[in-house]
Amino acid sequence: MNADGVRERAGSLPREPGVYQFREGDTTLYVGKAVDLRDRVRSYADPRSARIRRMVDRADDIEIAVTDTETQALLLEANLIKRHQPRYNVRLKDDKSYPMVQLTDHAAPRIEVTRDPDESATVFGPYTSKGQVETVVKALRETYGVRGCSDHKYIGRERPCLDYEMGLCTAPCTREIDLESYGEDVTAVERFLEGETGILADPLRREMEAAAEEQNFERAANLRDRLETVAAFHGEGGEAVQSVGDEQGVDVLGVAIEGEDATVARLRAEDGKLVDRDRHTLEAPGSDGGVGGEADGVPAVLAAFIVQYYAERDLPDALLLPERHDDEEVAAWLEAEGVSVRVPGAGREAKLVELALKNARRNVGRRDECGMLADALEIESARRIEGFDVSHAQGKAAVGSNVTFVDGSAEKADYRRKKLTDQNDDYDNMHALLEWRARRAVEDRDDRPDPDLLLIDGGEGQLEAARDALSAVGWDVPAVALAKAEERVVTPHRTFSWPSDAPHLHLLQRVRDESHRFAVQYHQTVRDEVKTVLDDVQGVGPETRKRLLGRFGSVENVREASLADLESIEGIGEKTAETLKSRL
Repeated sequence: MNADGVRERAGSLPREPGVYQFREGDTTLYVGKAVDLRDRVRSYADPRSARIRRMVDRADDIEIAVTDTETQALLLEANLIKRHQPRYNVRLKDDKSYPMVQLTDHAAPRIEVTRDPDESATVFGPYTSKGQVETVVKALRETYGVRGCSDHKYIGRERPCLDYEMGLCTAPCTREIDLESYGEDVTAVERFLEGETGILADPLRREMEAAAEEQNFERAANLRDRLETVAAFHGEGGEAVQSVGDEQGVDVLGVAIEGEDATVARLRAEDGKLVDRDRHTLEAPGSDGGVGGEADGVPAVLAAFIVQYYAERDLPDALLLPERHDDEEVAAWLEAEGVSVRVPGAGREAKLVELALKNARRNVGRRDECGMLADALEIESARRIEGFDVSHAQGKAAVGSNVTFVDGSAEKADYRRKKLTDQNDDYDNMHALLEWRARRAVEDRDDRPDPDLLLIDGGEGQLEAARDALSAVGWDVPAVALAKAEERVVTPHRTFSWPSDAPHLHLLQRVRDESHRFAVQYHQTVRDEVKTVLDDVQGVGPETRKRLLGRFGSVENVREASLADLESIEGIGEKTAETLKSRL
């Protein structure tokens, strides 16, 4: 695309905030944000760096998305960079993105929080806090009864599900509400998400006042907290949520760049004490200047890291940086969120920044353990690894763990666990666990990205069981096992005995040990839960509990069973079944 083409395209763009993408066919080359789309895109007609000039020359189209606010443009840019991994952007190598709310394109639309919205859906956001979004969505469902169930649960129902009984859904599935009336409720939800706060705040306020008059003070307090979240959702009440008093959490960042690789080291201080440290790699293409005010080098790396790293993490009270990031939109966002940003020149804070810089320099340009592992196993990448283990007591309270490591560090938000059918067979248990994970992946029911590698805790037998499950489902992901006794790495074609000090072996050991710890911890919880939870339900004695577990295998499966299935168990009537559903 030449300069005239850029100017012509820019001339048709609105003077509003938004995000733009330079595209080459179906490939996104670069994603940028703008306060004024027309002015920002026009600046690319005369790029101030050779790298950006090459990008513009390759592009054959420019796509835009208009946003309501500059903050939304900032967050949407981060999401698109994560999704498309454009070659000419600074890219943090993790998989987080900011949450959005979508209303699906169905006759009876479903509302849900997602990071990967459907193309046909009506989408709102992105937003900074997943917890806040989930609170608001629940309030919307309680007020307007919009369904949140999957299509699988919605289609073919003969009677409403538990959400209807709990007042979360008006049950369009069984036409407890006609589709025209349901559509009016969906329109009300859209009006709120478009910025009409009162359409949800007003009924919540009335309900809160009614609860207070009835002296139901706990309910009134819960509604008050929800009302505050709703009021702040569209930017209202910002001053009331600014942090006050002494800073409890401070993140310290250090940056080191070598070629097109960058490392950001993060130190975490709470109440004046260092409590955590980690390192993150970014791709920072080029270092020859920028365009439209977006400079390369340390400032660009800091700006990109801050937005992308905190996609699903709480912002600290303060950020200590080695130098200014020089991004006005990022600065405005942090200020609105109440984050103090400082570049200390002396004192203890300056020493913390220097320590972060030392940590960053220790990693940059060095062949990391993930790369070494990928080379040793002859696979494309080993950045994202999922570990699996099973635990039980002679076949009782059988469970499986699924932990996730990204760039060598535990990603606990992506941990999952599964209750398994009780059986004293580690191979069958591992087969069931991997079949569950694989089906969720191929049926697009797992919100995590596919891993680069699966690590099975065990030897050849466990690996074979896992691979059989993957093959049966059709999920093509490399899998290896790590046997405890001799620390041998078992693959489908050979066995490795790496030196005990090999960094890539240490990485697998960390994943294996964490999956084992997580499985044992969950097994202990389930073992206690089986003894107590069902016994606490009125009408369920030892014999009925035995029949329930014999039929469904675990408390989790009992929890997911329908009322009709529960009522089919001898000794359980309609009232006991309803009690079970409400208690579990």
